[in-house]
Amino acid sequence: MADEWKASAAADGDEKSWRLLEKTLLAGVQEQRRSRRWGIFFKLLTFIYIFAALALFSPMLAMKKGATTGSHTALIEVRGMIADQEAASADNIVSSLRAAFEDANTKGVILRINSPGGSPVQSGYIYDEIRRLRAEYPAIKLYAVITDLGASGAYYIASAADQIYADKASLVGSIGVTAATFGFVGVMEKLGVDRRVYTSGEHKAFLDPFQPQKAEETEFWQGVLKTTHQQFIASVKQGRGERLKDAEHPELFSGLVWSGEQALPLGLIDALGNTSYVAREVIGEKELVDFTVQESPFDRFAKTIGASMAERIALWMGFQGAVLR
Repeated sequence: MADEWKASAAADGDEKSWRLLEKTLLAGVQEQRRSRRWGIFFKLLTFIYIFAALALFSPMLAMKKGATTGSHTALIEVRGMIADQEAASADNIVSSLRAAFEDANTKGVILRINSPGGSPVQSGYIYDEIRRLRAEYPAIKLYAVITDLGASGAYYIASAADQIYADKASLVGSIGVTAATFGFVGVMEKLGVDRRVYTSGEHKAFLDPFQPQKAEETEFWQGVLKTTHQQFIASVKQGRGERLKDAEHPELFSGLVWSGEQALPLGLIDALGNTSYVAREVIGEKELVDFTVQESPFDRFAKTIGASMAERIALWMGFQGAVLR
């Protein structure tokens, strides 16, 4: 009888222990869920606050930039690569130019350039628009001011200006066209890898770096580059006119660059000077108003965090889904 009682008591103790353990585990799970919900709530609150602040300041910045109340010199920045979807894209620069010229208080326009160049198409769009606006608004002069670098497509744009200024140490020129790639044929042969390309045109894959070059295709591509180079040269000659000393210096179109001091006697620039000097002494209006079209803070924030960071944030907030790569 005593043995049965002991066994029953032991069973009751084990059951109570399991119930206590179960309650403890459930309490832990509930606490984790509660913590996760609060975590998601505060993260959502943080991002709502950030986006609200960006939405609030974006229109304020837009109102401030380009807002004028009196006579001024309009300033437009050309920074970095000249390419589609970049800060110095044709869309952005052309929009800035139009806004500057259309402002009744604009006394002159300065295009401040610090760029290695970029797309000949984007540069050509900007060049053509500068010449169109100069013809439409003959009373408003446009001056290009090269700071550190005004090369290739950037000089293409500058040559459309009424005058070009630069610092004595600025790098100017690089009137040429380049296209570069790599050849991996030898590496593939060493690795024993075969390249299989299926096309419906004889030369459809003529720039494929994994196939040997063909003489006729190389010659064809060189012709494309030469044609683009000739277009570049013609535009620079049209913009600079007799100021350009190309007859005495045919090397101007070889792709070389010169310092501002060297560029002056070659006719690549008109004088040495910076933005303040041109606004004050040339245009006669030292008040500068920036008309540069810029990305909104939200766009810059989105680009900064990038796709991978956005994915990580989504995971932090408890969201998961398909990702296309």
